[in-house]
Parts: sequence; C-alpha cells; structure tokens
Amino acid sequence: MATTTRTTAVRGAGSRTFLQVSIALQTLTLFFQATTAGLLLASPHTEVLHSVGARVTYGATMLYVLAAILAWKPGGGSPRPIVYSTGFLVLSSTQVVLGIAHKPALHVPLGVLMFALSVLALGQILTAQRKERSGTGRR
Repeated sequence: MATTTRTTAVRGAGSRTFLQVSIALQTLTLFFQATTAGLLLASPHTEVLHSVGARVTYGATMLYVLAAILAWKPGGGSPRPIVYSTGFLVLSSTQVVLGIAHKPALHVPLGVLMFALSVLALGQILTAQRKERSGTGRR
C-alpha cells in the first residue's frame, strides 16, 4: 500500500512541476512580448519578432491549459488552475484579435494585465509548493 501512495505522490508532484514550468514559460513569453512591443516603437522592423513571439505565447498558454488539466485529473490537484489557464487562453485570443486589428489602445493595456496576472499565478503556485514542503517537513 505504501508503494501505491508513493506512486500517486510522485505522479502528482510531476504534474505540479509541469504546471509550474508552463506558467513560468507563459510569464517569460509575455515578458518577451512586452520587450518586442517596446522595440516596435523604435523600429517597425521588429514586427516579425513580435509576431513570432505572439505565436509562441499562444502556444505557451495552451500548454498551461494542458498542464492544469494534467495536474487536476491524474495528479489529484485542484481544478482552480484550469479556470485560470482557460481565462489566459481567452485573454490571449483577445490579444491576437486586437493585435491583428491594430488596436494598441486596448492591446497594450491587456498585455500588461496578462503579464501581471501571469506573475501572480506563478507566485501563487510557487508559494503553495513552499507551504506543502514546509508542512511535509514537520511530519
């Protein structure tokens, strides 16, 4: 019975790590997008970088959704990250539409909001992990 418990714990820990990595990747790509958006102000030639970054960011957001589902169902975690990640996917889709429509008055503030929310989500999951470690270290 102890072996079964360990297998479940390791599987849950692996999916939580995948969730952390996916949120970190999303946050990093959003920071890259903010950087390339700033470069667009100086040179229109950086539009390709921003465009490629948009695709990578969208992919990172989809990866976050997948990681949230895997952390919940097989990993036994909370379904709350699924709601957060799905919200990010909706925001990313909105960003794509606003970017294509050349609506910087909405596109830029939404990008700032997304970066801030991604940093908060990353901080939240890392804090939860620290609390889990300190809680299991006392036993």
